[in-house]
Amino acid sequence: MDVDEPVCLPRLSRIAVCGGTHGNELPGVYLVRDVLKLQRRASEGEEDDGEEHTSMLTVLSNPRAVQQCRRYTDTDLNRCFTLATLNGPTSDSPPYEVLRAQELNTMLGPKGGPGAVDLVCDLHSTTANMGLCFIAYSDCDWICLHIFKHLQRRMPDTPMRFIHLGISGKESYSLDSVGKHGFAMEIGPQPHGGVRSDIYAVMSAGVRHMLDWVGLFNSGAVFEGGWVDVFTLVKNIDYPRDSKTHNITAAIHSHLQDRDFCLLRPHDPLFQTFTGETLRYEGGEPLYALFINECSYYEKGIALSLARKRRLAIPAIRAQTEEEEQADERALTSEEEE
Repeated sequence: MDVDEPVCLPRLSRIAVCGGTHGNELPGVYLVRDVLKLQRRASEGEEDDGEEHTSMLTVLSNPRAVQQCRRYTDTDLNRCFTLATLNGPTSDSPPYEVLRAQELNTMLGPKGGPGAVDLVCDLHSTTANMGLCFIAYSDCDWICLHIFKHLQRRMPDTPMRFIHLGISGKESYSLDSVGKHGFAMEIGPQPHGGVRSDIYAVMSAGVRHMLDWVGLFNSGAVFEGGWVDVFTLVKNIDYPRDSKTHNITAAIHSHLQDRDFCLLRPHDPLFQTFTGETLRYEGGEPLYALFINECSYYEKGIALSLARKRRLAIPAIRAQTEEEEQADERALTSEEEE
């Protein structure tokens, strides 16, 4: 293939925008509610113009947790989308979030199946100073990377990063993994249980630009290749803890607090104990610190995460024509018959 020849990918006919996977992350909750309201108004006066439109589902993912303004009621919904959990037998009294994950898989999936929605964007907010982040399992999903690149161009004043989890599709555990393509849009700093107008505005603009990109892609536009900086997660670091009580004994050092995506070098200040002692980073290589002091991660034993940064080349892409899609369908049917 010629270097400049675009990679042809199936059109994105069905997409889902989800909020409230964590019930106390309110910017996504209110954005989804607002979009639902607009959709209802539009559908009341809608006329069929004979043109094919992209179908968009808006989903309030965890309504019970949203009602209680809690991260979850029984267990973290955003860890319930592994194939084992989705397809496994349920107990006599399964956690609410497990049942809800299976409902969402029926609605948006099935995960890994040909009937799954083409793209899932799951909206999240964080107490950490992260700016706007895409979080995805793959570093070669050209759809997600091009959407990210598009948002970078359209929102130049917003700090923006792409986080690669580096986990296989089989082991992927979050709602966005149900779609054929998917990512979490994570924005902060935002206290849980409230809404900051600036954070809501950034999230709203990000979703709007994503939808604009989908429309352009489906219309046949060619998107040039380029470069994207990707942060690949390496490990998580817990707080120092008392060996007997397991209570934390230190907080993030003031030198590091609110400096998400800074380069943490060996011997840099990392924690400050409650007695005033500075504890330093003892890793063997410089790594980038992120999700610094995210409050919902205390229960997970994560004070911060560390990642490697690299520059990734992405190819030019375009949507397949109807003829190309039909040819692919015929080829797939022939393979299944054989």
